[in-house]
Amino acid sequence: MAYDVARVRGLHPSLGDGWVHMDAQNGMLLPDSVGRAVSTAFRGSIPTTSSAHPAARRSAAVLAAARQAVADLVNADPSGVVLGADRAVLLTSLADAASGRVGLGYELVVTRLDDEANIAPWLRAANRFGAKVKWAEVDIESGELPTWQWESLVTRPTRLVAITSASSTLGTVTELREVTKLVHEVGGLVVVDHSAAAPYRLIDIHEIEADVVAVNALAWGGPPIGALVFRDPAIIDAFGSVSLDPEASGVDRLELGAHQFGMLAGVVASIEYLAGLEDSAQGSRRERLAVSMQSASAYMSGLFDYLLTSLRSLPTV
Repeated sequence: MAYDVARVRGLHPSLGDGWVHMDAQNGMLLPDSVGRAVSTAFRGSIPTTSSAHPAARRSAAVLAAARQAVADLVNADPSGVVLGADRAVLLTSLADAASGRVGLGYELVVTRLDDEANIAPWLRAANRFGAKVKWAEVDIESGELPTWQWESLVTRPTRLVAITSASSTLGTVTELREVTKLVHEVGGLVVVDHSAAAPYRLIDIHEIEADVVAVNALAWGGPPIGALVFRDPAIIDAFGSVSLDPEASGVDRLELGAHQFGMLAGVVASIEYLAGLEDSAQGSRRERLAVSMQSASAYMSGLFDYLLTSLRSLPTV
């Protein structure tokens, strides 16, 4: 079935203002279903999951649903999904908790292609704990990270590599499998920022073999909520804790402060929105995501081809 762009546009009330919105880098427009989910959850939940009354149980259900929805987005275990106010906040918490991997005698690698959200926390951590920082450079002609440089960047002391799956500025896609293979051979971890690509490319955390994937719901029309997804939830306890609870374990170790349950309900609705982009998609949410995002991608590729053809036909371009 052909991608029904008119139906999808109708899901966004803000498109009725007459403007053409071409600023995807700053986040997608909010679907109506997300706004309604946020409003409903704020009215019916409270900021705790530990009490016995119905509102607390509703909050607990929202939290579990948000973890599951994000897990479906990257094909992960929901017990490895850390949720917080923003991708940058969560990456900062992760860097603060990674003293055992960014201390004296160790090395970490960041890239010139990444957003500051996946650079600044690691630079601060290296400065605080003593690790040496290496930079992966960008090919200025292609806008890509050349794969040949990784063999010299990743060495025996390398304990962590922070890398993006795609540039939020240029749109260039990173070849991740070769990087993760090299890093794992020396016992390091790979933190992939998938925020920019999440609305356009469905990834499998096990297929790319990333240890941690960061996403930001704003990128695909969700509320201002970020997530860190661990491929193996067991490694979370190997990091330090940033929680105020000294007994915290698992994902609770990296979640600071109370959850905004209304926002988390919006995360669930936004991922359901992605899964419903193709009206004919059926099956599990992961299966519907695969069909819908492939259909949307094919439609956008057609638009891009039309744009290139039109630009090339102009004599002054």
